[in-house]
Amino acid sequence: MADGLRKGLTAYGDSGFSLFLRKAFIKAMGYSDDALDRPIVGITNTHSDYNPCHGNAPQIIEAVKRGVMLAGAMPMVFPTISIAESFAHPTSMYLRNLMAMDTEEMIRAQPMDAVVVIGGCDKTLPAQVMAAVSADLPTVVIPVGPMVVGHHKGEVLGACTDCRRLWAKYRAGEIDDAEIEAVNGRLAPSVGTCMVMGTASTMACMIEAMGLSLPMSATIPAPHAERFRSAEASGRVAAAMAKAKGPRPSEILTPAAFRNAQVVLQAIGGSTNGLIHLTAIAGRVPHRIDLDDFDAIGRKVPVLVDLKPSGAHYMEHFHHAGGVPKLMAQLGDLIELDASTVTGATLREVVAQAEDVPGQDVIRSRDNPIRCEGGLAVLHGNLAPRGALIKHAAASPGLLQHTGRAVVFETLEDMARRIDDPDLDVAADDVLVLRNAGPKGAPGMPEAGYLPIPLKLARAGVKDMVRISDARMSGTAFGTIVLHITPESAEGGPLALVQTGDRIALDVAARRIDLLVDDAELTRRRTALPATTAIRPARGYAQLFHDAVLQADEGCDFDFLTAAGRRA
Repeated sequence: MADGLRKGLTAYGDSGFSLFLRKAFIKAMGYSDDALDRPIVGITNTHSDYNPCHGNAPQIIEAVKRGVMLAGAMPMVFPTISIAESFAHPTSMYLRNLMAMDTEEMIRAQPMDAVVVIGGCDKTLPAQVMAAVSADLPTVVIPVGPMVVGHHKGEVLGACTDCRRLWAKYRAGEIDDAEIEAVNGRLAPSVGTCMVMGTASTMACMIEAMGLSLPMSATIPAPHAERFRSAEASGRVAAAMAKAKGPRPSEILTPAAFRNAQVVLQAIGGSTNGLIHLTAIAGRVPHRIDLDDFDAIGRKVPVLVDLKPSGAHYMEHFHHAGGVPKLMAQLGDLIELDASTVTGATLREVVAQAEDVPGQDVIRSRDNPIRCEGGLAVLHGNLAPRGALIKHAAASPGLLQHTGRAVVFETLEDMARRIDDPDLDVAADDVLVLRNAGPKGAPGMPEAGYLPIPLKLARAGVKDMVRISDARMSGTAFGTIVLHITPESAEGGPLALVQTGDRIALDVAARRIDLLVDDAELTRRRTALPATTAIRPARGYAQLFHDAVLQADEGCDFDFLTAAGRRA
């Protein structure tokens, strides 16, 4: 098998000429024959002026290059798409699969013996792991790391859980224009991803638990020197993998690795998005995520990490308490410790080195959990035949069993137009319903499931309501919110049948979400529905997305990118 510069030669019909030409042009960059004869480690560059979460990527890249060269290999940096949550229209999720395709094809197209992928906000880590799994080249993952915390009037702040909480106060008239502007400048005091257990940190923790990144890499704050030392060490590991030609992602991502990721997702009170992304990653190999198995794991695994939005602390506190290795140590036999990692060590060896931090209260023991059950629960019922998800660790306990009258919003635009209308017929015990916000309906399944409390109720002191949708929500969000209802309404799912005034019953303990309308009436309503309300775009990526995107229970990947490929 060819390696180094000889891999994947351009198809000129003469392999000798192909290599000759390749060397001639790369020498224009000033490389010597000695450098070009070494194993090559590709390094993805996801830096962008539109992506402040990746603001430290140039420093990380330099540290990785240093580690690769110290280990005797040749680093080669190449650009890929960069996605930033708050800068991506219509939503970053819409672009995740495009980034996965870009990264996979660039890994395949260019000569490299191993690859280091660098990501963070917010769909970049799953996109890159999806790509790496499909390309199946030895891979080390480096998260960019979380921001450090901010402060306002003596209070610790974290983007974006506190941004949502304080914006809700502003909407309710509890803080004024001047204060919300001051908060705006203090929520994000450094580059890096959200410093709460949002999707970026959730994915970083799961990736570390799956063995694809170095120990502690999930939690090191983005500006800290330790982040760059970890990047240098990652470069060394990647160089060793390039020389050894392994291990490959397919060797590391065993059923045990995927189970460990699900255990950690439940134990950290992680983002609901984490399940969609993990499902997409599993879909790239012959290991699917079963929603009922995931829920069963959640009934056994307690929430042990006291972090916002399910707890009180922030990512840097989690890091200083011992990070993911300490968490796995506390989880004990719930983790399959013989699973392997990119370093060659098993998780058992990683856990044995976990730091013991006297007096820390961020990572709890199993006999003193934040919650006795995991952070996420899977719901079924006549509203969600293929499942729905709720982050009950961040919900209001009094609403986890609730029956209320539906107040339906047809689209995101309809919700924006009516939610603050003083004439909106809505009460605090109603159930807010948003539809046509799923993968095809929106499109892109935006983080719109965190429906705002109607203004007149917010100003009356209402802090939470049951809200249901086929959308997603940010991992930084909180509240009694049912998401990922599958099939989505735009594809004729039962959510399309709900009418304002219907009664909806939520029972999280029973894992049910039901529309309390008799079957005959639902059948009558269904006959009046079109097969789909999603309009097929005329061209381009939008059309590809519409035609190929799968539902939430299959990870919203494109059907032709899964291990099974497109179905007939």
